[in-house]
Amino acid sequence: MIHIVFENANIKSLETAIEMDESLQGKVIEIKDDYAVGPLMDIYETEGYQQRRDWWKDVLINSPYGDQLDIADDKLAVHQLIQQLNEDESLEAWIWMGQNAHDVCGYYWLMSQLKDFAGRLQVLYLNNLPFFNEKGNIFYPTHLYEIQPKEFLKAKKLARPITLSEFEIDPDEWKKIASDNSLIRFLEGGKKIVAKEVSFYDKHLLNQVSGDSQKLNKIITGTLNKMPVQTGDAFLVWRLKELAAAGKVALSGDWNKGWKEITVQLAN
Repeated sequence: MIHIVFENANIKSLETAIEMDESLQGKVIEIKDDYAVGPLMDIYETEGYQQRRDWWKDVLINSPYGDQLDIADDKLAVHQLIQQLNEDESLEAWIWMGQNAHDVCGYYWLMSQLKDFAGRLQVLYLNNLPFFNEKGNIFYPTHLYEIQPKEFLKAKKLARPITLSEFEIDPDEWKKIASDNSLIRFLEGGKKIVAKEVSFYDKHLLNQVSGDSQKLNKIITGTLNKMPVQTGDAFLVWRLKELAAAGKVALSGDWNKGWKEITVQLAN
């Protein structure tokens, strides 16, 4: 089988679980893009794909991830997945997702391209399910990497085929999501994704900014620690740049030397 995840941090946990259970043996592949943010219009067409790459290029400039834009080729990953499924008709793909917009949007983007393999695609959606943490306490993870590898062995029982009905309904839902031209998507519950204004996370950023100059990394870490719903650090830095352009915050330092050289404070 092939296992599919949507965040790099999920790979190690799942690979460790696979080592514990022969029935899970298979390669783990990652869909790298975060489809919960950024433009999606005509995402499967060359023009839409290029528009999205251009947006990410702007977001990632001067970030620690600038060299990852060319590495993250999800189109190639799907092409190779389809090739493997065509070559081996006994092969199954298991799509693992946690209860977060990143994973659910990745699921929509992926499964909308795989209708030819109905019956061979299993989905494991760990939606509002309890697990034990390292201390033996029950918690409700929103991301796969929060789950102990041994707990994945219980989760495998949740695998179920993507239904023919889902192959009809979900791509239409994704098409609607992609066509509204918003830049932020939010998971309301289940698989319901709703559009949000690009300023959706700004309040969390501004809660960390004061009149005193602070390091950019401190602002981003504080924001991520306090936010009830996570998004990527590069996206948050991009929003700070946009807030600076709007005169709400002041950014100082040499961007060419990286985030660690940048300071943030409220604009005068």
